[in-house]
Amino acid sequence: MRTVAELVRRQWGDHRTGLRDEHTTLTHHQVAAGAAARAALLTELMPDRPGREPHLGLLLDNTPEYPLWLGAAALAGAAVAGINPTRRGAELARDIRHTECRVLVTQRAHLPLLDGLPLPGVRVLVTDTDPYRALLAPYGTARPDDTFLRPVRPDTRLLLYFTSGSTGAPKAAVCSQGRLAAAGASLAGHFGVRHDDTHYICMPMFHGNAVIADWAPALAAGAGVALRARFSASRFLPDVRRFGATYFTYVGRAVQYLLATPETPHDRDHHLRLGFGTEAGAVDAARFQARFGARLVEGYGSSEGGAAIQRTPDTPTGAIGRAAPGDDLAVVDPDTRRTCPPARFSPTGVLLNADDAIGELVNRGRSPFEGYWRNPEADAARLRHGWYWTGDLFYRDTEGFLYFAGRTDDRLRVDSENLAAATIENILARWDRAAGVAVYAIPDPVSGDQVMAALALRPGAAFDPAAFAAFLADQSDLGTKMPPRYVRVVPELPLTATNKIHRVALRRTALACAEPVWWRPTPTAPYEPLTSAARETLRRQYEQQHRPFPGDQGAHGHPKG
Repeated sequence: MRTVAELVRRQWGDHRTGLRDEHTTLTHHQVAAGAAARAALLTELMPDRPGREPHLGLLLDNTPEYPLWLGAAALAGAAVAGINPTRRGAELARDIRHTECRVLVTQRAHLPLLDGLPLPGVRVLVTDTDPYRALLAPYGTARPDDTFLRPVRPDTRLLLYFTSGSTGAPKAAVCSQGRLAAAGASLAGHFGVRHDDTHYICMPMFHGNAVIADWAPALAAGAGVALRARFSASRFLPDVRRFGATYFTYVGRAVQYLLATPETPHDRDHHLRLGFGTEAGAVDAARFQARFGARLVEGYGSSEGGAAIQRTPDTPTGAIGRAAPGDDLAVVDPDTRRTCPPARFSPTGVLLNADDAIGELVNRGRSPFEGYWRNPEADAARLRHGWYWTGDLFYRDTEGFLYFAGRTDDRLRVDSENLAAATIENILARWDRAAGVAVYAIPDPVSGDQVMAALALRPGAAFDPAAFAAFLADQSDLGTKMPPRYVRVVPELPLTATNKIHRVALRRTALACAEPVWWRPTPTAPYEPLTSAARETLRRQYEQQHRPFPGDQGAHGHPKG
């Protein structure tokens, strides 16, 4: 099927369970009927007029209203902007206005976020209220094959979903009905999703991960969907058991939170088969499978759809996979555009030629990237020299397997040697006291960078500097420039709204943070507390070199390698 609208219409007459949360159970037929009713209402609320876009915003938790309105937009030929409820004030208003939403669907819990915001011409619907139910009631006889707002084609715009915005104003990536339907079918086929499966959506649906990698393959395969309003580590297993979930997606540090929950003899009492996501790391993926019996598959696909990597059974540990069929992916030097040489490893797995092998991943072939909404500058940055530039660092081995090395902003340059934050993080994650790890660069007093790590410890664990140093010494694949010069011990890692590590926040506070920091005065010295006196000595060193002290206003970044 070439459009999401066709997939929604196909649910009509299917009386198996299709959508659940802790309060509601709907059949597939009821989901299609609910989408049709909302599509009919949408047609009345925002008639097709020249110069006005058929866009609606969803400022919702993962309630059944979210997929119902996605289906409604698909049937009506409208587009949904996922609005991030962690945004506030002018930023929130900017997201709604930028995506030209004429209707905003929300819930009572989020109404205070809208107080005083200048949103002229935006009709607000509050789902968990009697007026909303009364407004929707007259359209209860609508059918999915009725005529709605606009004719639907594969290139009809369906999603405007924002990037995480951790490094600037978010950009709204465009996704058409055809691309979403094709992505759902591809993932359903790749993972063997069956119509009797249940996809558990616990990641926020305002982000592309939950919609593209969880909801869409369920819709394509005719599988059921179960929702958790917001991710909860303590509710994960009870939900998985209650709903009979077989598949879920994750991003960022969700897996670490699940591993930090107390172990029980019943951790494998469920039907969960597979988790698909990013940034779990090989160590935590192995721990998750050993404990819960479900396999985690690390994937890669930029939110914008410009490049994808597929994992195959022969993918080495630490690698993501190879280019998807039809993609011409390359790792290139962003300055010269020359292809980087293959990675060379020592017998213990140390990357020996990081300076040469690490580059930016580009797609030199046909890219499904459909642009950003009204942002030609961002489009131009992505599509340079006829290629799609992902903004992600990778290296490739001699067999063509690709290894993620971080964002282009996550490159570190220590003593004239380029390092990748993701590589160091994967090694530090092996420490049995660490629940979460983030590695980032802070400016060196003279030139280049120094390595700083933030560690969130497991419950009941304390930071032991001697034990940590001994652990580092035992890691045969930890290069001599990789050990952290500074270690910040945090209760939990700061996250963006999509559960990715907020490295900008970590770099911004750096050595001026409130939490304890341990440091090595020289690269081989024992770790010791960074005292106030030591901070002042360091500050003078930075001042002498006319470099900003890490954590002072303005010391937010680092020279790129």
